[in-house]
This record gives sequence, structure tokens and C-alpha cells, in this order.
Amino acid sequence: MRLDNEEESQNVEDRRGQGGYGGGRMSMGTMMMLWPLIRPLLRSKFGLLIIGAGLLAYMAGYNPLALIGMGGGASHSVNKAVDDKRAVFIKKVLRSTEEVWSQLLPQYGLRYKEPVLVLYRGHTHSGCGGAQSQMGPFYCPVDKKVYLDLGFFDELARRHNAPGDFAQAYVLAHEIGHHVQDIAGTLDKVQKIKQQWGGRGPRANALQVKVELQADCYAGVWGHYAQRQFHMLEPGDLEEALNAASKIGDDTLLREAGRAVRPDAFTHGSSAQRMAWFKRGFESGDLRVCNTFQ
Repeated sequence: MRLDNEEESQNVEDRRGQGGYGGGRMSMGTMMMLWPLIRPLLRSKFGLLIIGAGLLAYMAGYNPLALIGMGGGASHSVNKAVDDKRAVFIKKVLRSTEEVWSQLLPQYGLRYKEPVLVLYRGHTHSGCGGAQSQMGPFYCPVDKKVYLDLGFFDELARRHNAPGDFAQAYVLAHEIGHHVQDIAGTLDKVQKIKQQWGGRGPRANALQVKVELQADCYAGVWGHYAQRQFHMLEPGDLEEALNAASKIGDDTLLREAGRAVRPDAFTHGSSAQRMAWFKRGFESGDLRVCNTFQ
């Protein structure tokens, strides 16, 4: 991707150096989560010493969760120069999504309000609860923020064999696609329906697949206009995004995990579906072709 001359988005909250939980005061939710671990420590002098050390570490700006093996482990092996370069790249991609969607959505009667991207390492907090690197990138409609541990891109390349800068851009564009769904009211409608169904089960899974495939299509729409406006794509970029979509399809992930492929358990769609919907959006540049609910 050619992004050297592009601007970085300012809608970024960088928590990578804040000890895993976003720095500052611990939220009540975090404290409640830690209570089952703290309570047994109160019964012995050794446990009280551990708690005291944790408090001192917290007051000094360090992550006390590292003392009990819950925080900061991943960050120790991070190459800061590489991580910072990746952060600059993703900020530029975010800026391109802001420009594309702020111009495109009014054509459909919608006003684009830019979301915030939270960069973190290991653990942090979100309006939707705790965020961990194992969860992968996600969009939280409560606080209108996208949460991304940059280490996910290492996993995408090494574990899923989906390297490349446009593969990374596709991941962010997919999450921004959820933000577009939020603006359009789609997420709220889907959530209400799922609540009526009890929130889980094959019907709820099938509905969630439609949500995810539409976000893939919206990512493709972004790619269509980003190429038209910024001429950012290089040979092989489109293939990188399609390969990433294929590698994180539910059927592929289940096979890699040694589990049976059951479509009623899918939550994001098959590899073929994810590729097809991204490509449909990319080729058309038209949100109307992204109606996965029909």
C-alpha cells in the first residue's frame, strides 16, 4: 500500500504503554474481576505482602497484574520501533476511512461521526467490558470505539498465514464497517432481535453472520473509494485482503482447531462468504449491494 504522503488520524487513543489496563485508576469492573484472586490472598501474611507489592507497583505506574501472570506478558517481546511504525500505518488507514465514509454516507442520507481507535497491548477496558488480545479486534457500540491490539497482525501473518499491509487494512476497515452499521441503526435492530431469541443459538448465530458479512462488504466499499481517491493499492494488495478474509473464515478456523465444521455454529461466515462479500463491495462501491439480510 502507498500511504507515505497520507495524514494520520487524530482519533486515536494510544494505550500501548499504560500497563495493560489503560493507565490511571482501575475501573470498578476491573476490581470486581480481580476480587476472586485477591480474596484468598487476604488470609495469609504472604498474600498480604503480594497485595502490598501490587499496590506499590500500581502507584508507581506499573501493571500489578503482571505479578499474578495476567498482564504485560506480551508487551515484553514487542519491538517498539516496529510497533510504532505499524501504529503510524494503521492511523493512516483510519484517516482514509474517515475521508471515504464522511463523503460517502451523506449520499445515503446518513451523517458520519468518526469513531475512536484504541491501540493497546495485552489488556485494557472498553465500554463493552474488558478487552484482551486473545479476543482480536472489535468494535464497541457503547463507546463508539474500535479496540485493536497491534499484536493481532503478528498472529494474522504467522498463525493464519495472512501477511501484508492491505490484509491489516482490511481488518481495520471491517471494524469500521461495524461503526457504519451502528450509525445506520443495524446493530441496534439486530441486538433487539437476538434478545427476543434469547441471545444465542443457531438463529442468533445466523443473524450475526449476516452482520459480519455486511461489515466485510463495507470494508470492500471503503477499499473501492480509497483506491479511487488515494491510489493506494499496489499489485497483490487485493489478493492480500481476500486471503485474509479466507484465512479467518469460520470453517477454516474450525478445521485448524481440529473441530467439526458446523455452519449453525458460525458467527462470522465461511471463508468463501467472507471473500465474496468483500469483493462485492470492492467491485461495486455501492452500499446497496451489501444487504446481507435479504
